Amino acid sequence: MRSALAAPLLLLASAARAADLVPNPALFVDGVPAIPEAVAAEAGPYGEYRAASFVAWHPQRRELMISTRFADTAQLHRVAFPGGDRTQLTFFPDRVGQAHYPPDPRRADHFVFSKDVGGGEFFQLYRYDLPSGHITLLTDGKSRNSLGPFSRTGVRLAYTSTRRNGKDTDLYVIDPHDPKSDRLLAQVEGGGFAPLDWSPDGTHLLVMEYVSINESYLWLYETTTGQRELVTPKVAAGADKVSYSGGAFTPDGRAVFTATDKDSEFRRLVRLELGSKEHKVVTAAIPWDVDDFSLSRDGKSLAVVTNEDGTGALHLFDAKTLKERPRPKLPPGNVGSVSWHLDGRNLAFTLESARHPMDVFSLDARTGKVERWTESETGGLDASEAREPELVKWKSFDERVISGYLYLPPAKFTGPRPVAILIHGGPEAQFRPGFPGRNRYLLEQLGVALLMPNVRGSTGYGKSFTKLDNALLREDSVKDIGALFDWIKSRADLDAGRVMVSGGSYGGYMSLATSYHYADRLRCSVDVVGISNFISFLERTEAYRRDLRRPEYGDERDPAVRAFFQKVSPLFNARKITRPMFVIQGKNDPRVPVTEAEQIVATLKKQRTPVWYLMARDEGHGFAKKKNVDYQFYATLAFIRRFLLP
Repeated sequence: MRSALAAPLLLLASAARAADLVPNPALFVDGVPAIPEAVAAEAGPYGEYRAASFVAWHPQRRELMISTRFADTAQLHRVAFPGGDRTQLTFFPDRVGQAHYPPDPRRADHFVFSKDVGGGEFFQLYRYDLPSGHITLLTDGKSRNSLGPFSRTGVRLAYTSTRRNGKDTDLYVIDPHDPKSDRLLAQVEGGGFAPLDWSPDGTHLLVMEYVSINESYLWLYETTTGQRELVTPKVAAGADKVSYSGGAFTPDGRAVFTATDKDSEFRRLVRLELGSKEHKVVTAAIPWDVDDFSLSRDGKSLAVVTNEDGTGALHLFDAKTLKERPRPKLPPGNVGSVSWHLDGRNLAFTLESARHPMDVFSLDARTGKVERWTESETGGLDASEAREPELVKWKSFDERVISGYLYLPPAKFTGPRPVAILIHGGPEAQFRPGFPGRNRYLLEQLGVALLMPNVRGSTGYGKSFTKLDNALLREDSVKDIGALFDWIKSRADLDAGRVMVSGGSYGGYMSLATSYHYADRLRCSVDVVGISNFISFLERTEAYRRDLRRPEYGDERDPAVRAFFQKVSPLFNARKITRPMFVIQGKNDPRVPVTEAEQIVATLKKQRTPVWYLMARDEGHGFAKKKNVDYQFYATLAFIRRFLLP
């Protein structure tokens, strides 16, 4: 028997409406028409799925802390055994996702977590006491603070804070049991410093200095004086930059494991000897980026996740011999967030696929047994028969091959399908195939194909590919979308006459730029927290981010770069945007300020281009609260129904 969920949205639009959805008070809505409650009744179940991410192992027990959402935002939960109930620990109106237990069973009476307010990303650190649930603020309540690692004894915690000047991420150390112990370890210059690991004897802190996606360095800081030593020398002027990612000390403190693209197109896991600075490559036989790794506390085992054409694959290595062990047999899916328990035997990781949201699993490294700790719901809708996305490739204007993933609607939809091009942010990021979430409704009920491109500038395809859109090359990535329109036209199952483009953050810029470059090939576009003017964006993004963005986009203080921005920024080309646009923004966004949305909306309204605007007063860089995400989803469906489907 046909489910009521199968009724097409188009029929609902013609039905008499008993009532319309009322936006919650945090939402500012301009130009968005009334949305029938019937839309939410039909599409709502597609937003009721959950996902679970790994947060931390308990230092004493074989027990996990995870992040998942039961109400409006993701919070911390405890899971006592595989398949066990999720016991909620934190209850805040804003999401909580990061937390650390002290890595010493004798101090397992608390953990430390970070949380912001309203999506502003001015994170504060808190101590959570077990079992009382009492919460103590550890930081100043005003600056941006980033959670770092505990020392091996669990007595000291390293973190960064911008409290000195709002710009530089200085290094601090604190005993969470004694907030008055908080002290400045070292002042730094730049917003990209992050502590990675403590030496086993607690005398040194391994710190990364991030300059850009292609340039970063490792430092050793003495933990009493703050004196520092550069571990990875800076390259000569004009030479290729080198990046490092992550770091973990070996048990003897003489070396660290880290991922680097030194002498390679891809990030490889290496053992870096602190004395000789020799790099011993661990993953030389794997021609892909290392995304994540974890070294067991006893120093015997390495778990490594490599990004293999967009899919996270798990590898195990002997940390002494650096030889790979037999590949574990895992369910199909995309692996991430690997972490060893202190016992050195149990490995936690996340896994998601087109058929199930992200969930937490564990691997017994001795027996090979895989256990599922969480089984996230999918809103009562069966996803077991979902179609896997298709890896697709096309040639761009310069004959370079660009790739992406295509999700096709079920076979019940015949004829060429309308297409939604969804462009990732970053741009130093990559679309990875996984569970489509709410977008299942577009596939299963509206018959819209979803196409996720990884244009030049994306990660995962080598550092040279990531540099191809830098600064004055910015519009070459937009041309990749132009070539994609030609590819869509070559597919008999896709309708080149019904195409929309959407993206968030940098993807929002791409949506805006595509809208003015290829207006004649689009029906409509959706811009979510997107950059409309590179000059005002760089001048107004938070101070701690500004210098980290200039290597990617260019320095707006340079007259030549500024002139280029005036030429290519969507705001200065808005007269060419003639197709309907939906702009979505969080008021508290520290990355892409709300003014980026306001100025493009005002310009489009002035020139009478159809524009809808949705702004959340309690959100930042994208919506995190379910009530806001739901309304955004329903409004986007109304936009698609009106402008893409006819």
